[in-house]
Amino acid sequence: MKLKFAHIYIPAVLVIWLGLFLDSSNMAQHISYGQNITNIIVCLVFVWIFFHVSKITKQLMLFGLIIAYIGEVTLSLGLGMYTYRLEHVPFYVPLGHTIVYAGIYYITKEPWVRQHQQNIIRLLYPIMIIYSTLWFFFAHDALGFVCMLAVVVLFKIMPETKLFFLLMFFMVVYLELLGTHYQSWHWPELWFGMFTWMPSANPPSGIGVIYFAFDALCLLGYKHFNLKIWRRFRRIQKLTRSHA
Repeated sequence: MKLKFAHIYIPAVLVIWLGLFLDSSNMAQHISYGQNITNIIVCLVFVWIFFHVSKITKQLMLFGLIIAYIGEVTLSLGLGMYTYRLEHVPFYVPLGHTIVYAGIYYITKEPWVRQHQQNIIRLLYPIMIIYSTLWFFFAHDALGFVCMLAVVVLFKIMPETKLFFLLMFFMVVYLELLGTHYQSWHWPELWFGMFTWMPSANPPSGIGVIYFAFDALCLLGYKHFNLKIWRRFRRIQKLTRSHA
């Protein structure tokens, strides 16, 4: 099995583990500059990926950086939805969001993934539901469960997004479990630390739903600056679907 785009998404997957390990609370007991090392490594991986993707993906990554930074400042520092270890937004985090976004996009472009996409969807869809349901019952994770239900609803509205966002869902599970395990960040027991009717696990299981908004905002930015190309793309997309 030939992996055509492994040089893009494998560094994205590996840098998540390495970066969060270096920025962990345990590592901080031994070195004080672990987060700085993570910043450098993630930045280098971002540059590597940026220069190996298409022109369109480059633009989406740049929009993603802006959106991720604004979102992090708003949700973490402003609203207290979650808190980073040093109580600020680390430099590597917006870069990391964008790396994840590009990595998942290129996984979906792999020929073997496209060839088996329906089987992948049939496998991952029930696992997503079971995973969040178990967290709901055993970790009182109402927030994660509601987020998962929102994903299910969005799939009903936009079924063509299933492959991308199922892969994104489990990528977010991967990075959230690592990040909270290493105590690089933590989620409060209540949504925004204040809504008693919405308890949350650390991390909430279905929080990958946020990437629906992230993707929509990236595409909105691209559409605004490339309106003619966007309209041509949509016409081609409609023709492709009509002949499918």
